[in-house]
Amino acid sequence: MKLRLFPQENAGLELLSSMAQQLVLGVRSMSGILGAAPQDYDQLAEELHQYEGTSTDLHFALLTSMRTSFINPLPREDLYSMSRLLSEAMEKLDGAAELIALYKLTKLGRRATEQLEVITRQAELTAEAMRQLNSLDDLEDYWIEILRLAKRAERTHRIWCSELLADHKPLVYARHRDVANQLVDVTKDIRKVATHVGAILVKES
Repeated sequence: MKLRLFPQENAGLELLSSMAQQLVLGVRSMSGILGAAPQDYDQLAEELHQYEGTSTDLHFALLTSMRTSFINPLPREDLYSMSRLLSEAMEKLDGAAELIALYKLTKLGRRATEQLEVITRQAELTAEAMRQLNSLDDLEDYWIEILRLAKRAERTHRIWCSELLADHKPLVYARHRDVANQLVDVTKDIRKVATHVGAILVKES
């Protein structure tokens, strides 16, 4: 038997899932930036900025939905917290792309690719999880996997920064580190979403 919180009004979950999907699309644009020539950075960064704008619009739509729906699929504070975290993750991904474009950085290297792989997987899992929040049976695996990925991202970040420090002069190091910090912060925000899901599981068990 499926454990359900509320049977009605899944619009909020659909909006959360759409916000997570914007992260998936944003990571694809970021991957394009890593493989592009510097003269193409601005165009690709603008593409990612548009995804961030859509994410913000979805966040506002969720707030409107919570105000106008008689019954929400989760308590309003849970919906708001997860929506805010997804919005912040998207902002930081957008910020990383903007920094690459502003600094005209090249040769970000395999550590950037590794972080994007983590973010992509986190975003894909989160998009699916947001659709399942009214049926909690399988979400414990989501929670655990996101935490595992977040630990991997933290380790990659430490290695990345140490390699940058060894291989670059201070100014170049600082610019690359800014991007590294933005990307690891994306993984931290998604981890917070998963932690919030974990709290819901504990509360509803």
